[in-house]
Order: sequence, then structure tokens, then C-alpha cells
Amino acid sequence: MAQSDNDDLINVIEDDNHDVDIPETLPMMPVRDIVIFNDMLLPLFIGRDKSVNAVSEAIEKGKYLFLAAQMDSTIEDPTVDEVYKVGTIVKILRILRLPDGRLKALVQGIGKGKIIRYVRKKSFYRVKIEVISEEASPAIDLETEALMRNVREQSEKILALRGELSGEISSILESIESPGKLADLVASNLRLKVEDAQTLLEILDPAKRLLKINEFLTREVELSAVQAKIQTDVRDEISKSQRDYYLREQVRAIHKELGELDEKALEIDEYKKNITKAKMPETAHAEAIKQLRRLEQMHPDSSEASIVRTYLDWMVELPWNKSTKDYLNIPEAKEYLEKEHYGLEKIKDRILEYLSVRKLNPKMKGPILCFVGPPGVGKTSLGQAIAKAMKREFIRLSLGGIRDEAEIRGHRRTYIGALPGRIIQGLKQCGTNNPIFMMDEVDKVGSDYRGDPSSALLEALDPEQNSEFSDHYLNLSFDLSKVMFILTANQIDTIPSALLDRMEIINLSGYTIEEKKVIADKYLMPRQIKENGLKKKHIEFSQGSVEKIIEEYTAEAGVRSLERALGKICRKVARYVAEGEKKKFKISKMTLHKYLGPPQFLPEMDKEESQPGLSTGLAWTQIGGEVLYIETSLVHGKGELVITGQLGDVMQESVRTAVSYARMKLSSLGVKDAFENSDVHIHVPAGATPKDGPSAGIAIATSLLSAILNKNVNRDVAMTGEITLKGRVLPIGGLKEKALGALRGGIKTIIFPEKNKNDLVEIPNNVKRKIKFIPVKNVDEVLDIAICDWASVGKKKNKISKKETVEKKTVKKKNDPLIS
Repeated sequence: MAQSDNDDLINVIEDDNHDVDIPETLPMMPVRDIVIFNDMLLPLFIGRDKSVNAVSEAIEKGKYLFLAAQMDSTIEDPTVDEVYKVGTIVKILRILRLPDGRLKALVQGIGKGKIIRYVRKKSFYRVKIEVISEEASPAIDLETEALMRNVREQSEKILALRGELSGEISSILESIESPGKLADLVASNLRLKVEDAQTLLEILDPAKRLLKINEFLTREVELSAVQAKIQTDVRDEISKSQRDYYLREQVRAIHKELGELDEKALEIDEYKKNITKAKMPETAHAEAIKQLRRLEQMHPDSSEASIVRTYLDWMVELPWNKSTKDYLNIPEAKEYLEKEHYGLEKIKDRILEYLSVRKLNPKMKGPILCFVGPPGVGKTSLGQAIAKAMKREFIRLSLGGIRDEAEIRGHRRTYIGALPGRIIQGLKQCGTNNPIFMMDEVDKVGSDYRGDPSSALLEALDPEQNSEFSDHYLNLSFDLSKVMFILTANQIDTIPSALLDRMEIINLSGYTIEEKKVIADKYLMPRQIKENGLKKKHIEFSQGSVEKIIEEYTAEAGVRSLERALGKICRKVARYVAEGEKKKFKISKMTLHKYLGPPQFLPEMDKEESQPGLSTGLAWTQIGGEVLYIETSLVHGKGELVITGQLGDVMQESVRTAVSYARMKLSSLGVKDAFENSDVHIHVPAGATPKDGPSAGIAIATSLLSAILNKNVNRDVAMTGEITLKGRVLPIGGLKEKALGALRGGIKTIIFPEKNKNDLVEIPNNVKRKIKFIPVKNVDEVLDIAICDWASVGKKKNKISKKETVEKKTVKKKNDPLIS
């Protein structure tokens, strides 16, 4: 055993060709993430101070170095317990100092060793080692040969899957005859985990080491096959994407050469300008910028990009901060409303009040008005007139038949074809955030499994909430407080109470004949003459003809049928003019039948003759007030009550109440009870029309008593009022509408509850001049007025009462013992 310069003992490593003398103590350098095997050439980058010192020491003392793997690669300065005991003795073949102070060394493994103890630990590690000699390889038998062949094939398969196989590598694998060297060569190129590689390093039996490496190879082949499949799939997808990208880049380069700019960049810049120009609130602006950044990173032709693009289009086109300036000249607004609409003083006053308050307080919230009235009275056209008077934009939305909540609040963007709700759509269409927004037919909103639109309207129509109206599509709040909402309805019974509570109700009852004549002269006739291509020189209407059209060809609260009748006349005249006739066509009462045919309504003919059992009531329907006839007849029977005419529950209760009152009244009159041997049949024509309500009570009682007493009911008298068992007359609603209906029906006297006297203020004076209004407290007053010769029934009652008194006195005298 030779001695080195520093008197260290010498270990001898036997190589295939020669023996190598290794010092007993060597500088030790911990290495991370790798285990060195025999004959393995490896470049190392050395940066830690201890490692640099260890390499420097090794260069000075024979260029031998001991490398041991760290147990945890994340530790920067491992202790002696954090380094494996078994490692590899390497020789430094080449060293290079880098400018940053690090070293680059090329080393080769020449043997295995085991740390006996640490000689030095301060500036670098010096360890005393024991050289581990590998067990002698036995003669290669059939099993070992098969194992070696399998290892070679598995190795080639892995390299083929990685795309690293070459003829030279195959030759090297075939040339190795030693099982141990083959195992070390494969292990050094297998990318094993440090723990697995260390396990192999510590196996001294070459056959066992080769068997272990075979297990690792089998697992690695399976992993490499799966990895190769994944890489192939990804490569195909990337190849397609790269091809598309390459083609797009070529197109972009061509456009650039032609002086044209990139379309996507132009689009992004345009969106940025529009977002800034829209002057959105802070939250909306942040969301728009966020979506724009998403669009910037997307492929222009992807489906997601088109969804984001549509959303940004809506965001930049909404009138976040665009308002029209209100025209607040009150006298001119009043003059315009008078010019556009005749009558309707209450509504005009309400609009002028709003303009006045708006002038004094520009920050006031928009009112929520609801016009309630029959069709054709001008509810929608009045909304348009209000918009023109205020010089605001006008939007109309029909709510009739809407059953989906998304129509109001919008669809969520997750759905294909999603859009904002109709309110946001209307605002985008008009381009301002303070339009007149009219919602027609609010009383006809439905609901089903898709939600309740009327509940969704609550937020939009509540002045305290609509400043932050939330649309599902935008997913942001939009301020609706500047919008003036006007709703229309034919009746308020079907409007949900919560929604009704948020609205200011304004009733439009209908027009009288005089008002219709003025409307026809000022608005309808000029419009129809113009729309049918005529001029004033072609046609002329007489006053009598217009009045006859109103009375005999239309029966409505509004003027829609009247305009249709005028349009029909104008069309026929237009045909004559087109055929070459030059004369002026004068439309008079006598010539109306040539244009409109025979009269459709004859109020005087519709009125029945005065007769027992027939009374006239008044009804209030969706199309205005109407005359309602009550018929009663008595037939021989067992006292049954028959009710026909599609009467609702409330009206049927009124019938039963009237019957009970009539029996009590007949008893007080001394009349034999007619119900004992007779069936009473009460019918309300027309039978196909459903009817309900309590206001026909006194008309039913009058019809019943007149039938029993065989007294006529005055056909010129109509009545309305709810009856009680004691004969009191309770108040009703819609007196103005009923009065207008009675006027159309040729009625001259109306009996109504005394508690409705205050409602007479709303009835036009010309109606009061033509109809006599008589307030009553009880049914006795009704009978005195409505039943012909009712006084005779009272006299007969007095005579009966006197006769009964005389008979009673006579009986009393006969039975008095003093007198006898």
C-alpha cells in the first residue's frame, strides 16, 4: 500500500484495465437531484461555497472527489444527516471557472464508496470512505441473457417513444456484456427519482441490480407510451393552431404591406374609444374593461369572442349618461296638449303639475302614472302627446300576454341568444336615459313556470328602487329614476295590489256625443282625409251626419269605431275620385247608408216598451258603461228560483238578497206570497256574456216586484246600486262611465245611491242637462220613481190596513165582557 503526499492511506480500485489508487479521505460534495453511477460522464455547475472549496481541494490533491446525493434537494446547506452514506467516487476531468465565481466541472464515476466518518466539516466536507467493491459477475446463464436482452429492448423502446433512438445507441447497448455495467448505463439515462436511483446504487449484486432496473423500465415504458399518446394529441392540436396562426400572420403581413391595419387591433381600439365615450358609472366601466381584456386574448373567430363582442356592443350603446333636455315652458306645453287632445282635463293638469315641479326641482324622480279606461279613449296617443310636449323620446312596450320574467329582466349570458330585457332594449333604441316609457295593457300580464313579469316590474316601477335596476344580461345596475313611466289598463281589478300601490291611477271614462263630434271635426276627419289621399275639395261632412254615425253606427266609450267608420267613407269617396268623378261628395244624414249600410245601433228601438218584470240597470265593463236589462217572469211551480245569463257569484248573491227583500216587502204590503205556488225566473241578457258585480241589486228588486205586482217599469229610467236585506242602497263605482253608457242608450233618468252624490262633479255638464240624476237612500224611493202607478199599491195597502183595523176593533168589542 503506497502513501500519498499527505500520508493518507491508499485504497485500490480494480478497473478492467488497471488499478486506481484512491486516497482514504476525500473532499465530499453533496449533489442535488442526481445520483452518479460508475463510468458516467457528467457536467456539474458548482456554486455553493462549500462545494467550490471541495472541488478546489480535490484539484490540488489528485482530482478525486466523493459525490453523495442530498436527501432533500431544497436544502441549501445540508448537514451530515441529510446526505446519503453511499455515494460515487469521481475523477475531475476538466474544470472551468465562470465569471460569476461558479465552477463548471466535467466528472466521471470510477467507483462506489461509503462514508465512514466526517474528518472535516467547516469550509468543506472531508470524509473517510470505504471503497465498495462490486460482487463478481457470475457466468452469464440463459436467464441473465434473457434479462439483458429484455433490458436492451425496453431501453430502445423508451428511446424510440422519446424520439432519441439512433443506430449508435443500439450498438452501444449491444456491445455491453456485463450485467452490472448495462444496469448502470441504463440507470444513468433513465431519469429516475433520487430515491430509486440511490436504491440501485446500493445494490451490489449485478444480476439483482439488472432485475431492479428491468422493473423500472417496464413502468417507464407504460408511462412513456401514455406520454407519447398525449404528446401526439397535443402536437396535432398545436399543429392546427400553429397553421391557423401562421396563415393569420401571413394575412396580417399582407395587409401591412398593402397599407392596411390589423382588424383585431382596430376593433380593440374602437371599443376602448367607445367605452370612454359612453361615460359609464365606475362599476360598469370596470366590467367593460375586464370584458375587453378577455376579448383581446381570444381568437377572433371563437364562439366566446362573439358573445363578449355582443355584450360590449350593448354596453357602449346604452345611454348611461345621455339625457334630453326637458322643455319646461308651461304655457306652451299647455297649448300643445290642448291642441293635440280634446278634453281630458285631469290628465293635462297632472302633466302640467309635473312639469312645474320639474322646473323648480330638476332632480325630482319620474312619476309612475297609470291611465285606466276603455279602449279607444286615447291613452296611448296621450302618452305620445306628453313626450312631444316635453320634447322627450317616446318608447312603447306592450305587456299584454307577456309570461316570461326574462322579457323584463333579460336573460343571463350563459344562454345562447341571450338579450337584455325589453326595458333596457327600449332605452338603447331611443338613445336617452330619460324618455317617456309607455307600457300598454299592464292589466293583461300573465305568469307561468318561467316567472312572474308583474313581480319583475315592481323594481322598475318603484321610484325608491329603480335607480339601481338590475338586468340579468348586463349583470349591472342601470339608473331608471329619470324615466317617466306611463302605464295603461282597461281595468284595475286584475293588476296585482303590490304593483297597483306603486302607481298613480288616472281614470279616462270616455267621451260624450258632443265631445266625439268635436274630436271627429278637429282630429279624425282631417287625418282620414289625408291618409286616404283626399283633399277638402273632394269631401264634406255635415254635422248631422257625424252625429248619426256616432249614435247609430258606433256604440263605444272611445272613438276607435268612429274613426274606422270615417275611414270607410273616405275610402269609398277615394275610389270614386280615382275613377274620374270631379264633383264634391257631401256626406249627410240621408246619404250615410250608401257608404256605411243600414244603421247598426238604434238606441230608441233597443229600448223595450214599459212592461212588468223588465227593469234597466247600468254596468261598468272594460269597454265603458253599458245598459243592462233585468227580466223576471213567474210561472206556476213550487217556489224555485231560476237564475240565467252567466251571472257571477257576487251577482247571484245580489239576486238572492233582492228576492228576500221582495218577500219582506210583499208581506208588509199585505200581498199574498207569490213564491209559494210559483217559480221565479230571473234572466239577464245577453246569455253568452259573463256578468258580475253588486251594483244591479236595486234593478233586480225592481224587476221582481213589478213582475209580482204586474206593474210596468218606466223604460226611460235606469238604476244602479247595491241592495241590502233591509232595503238600503249602498254606493257603487264607475258612475261617470255608467252615465255615459246610459246617454248612449237613450236613458233620461238615472237612479243612484245618495252616497255617490260627490261623483256628480266628474260628470260633464252636457250629460247632466240630458239626464236627470236622482239620489236615493232605500229601495222604497226607487220603487216610487221606477214603477208606474206605485202609489196605487201604497193606497191599496192603506185601505187594507184600515179594513183590518175596523175588523180587529169589532172582534175586540164582541169579546169584551164589559161591553157584552
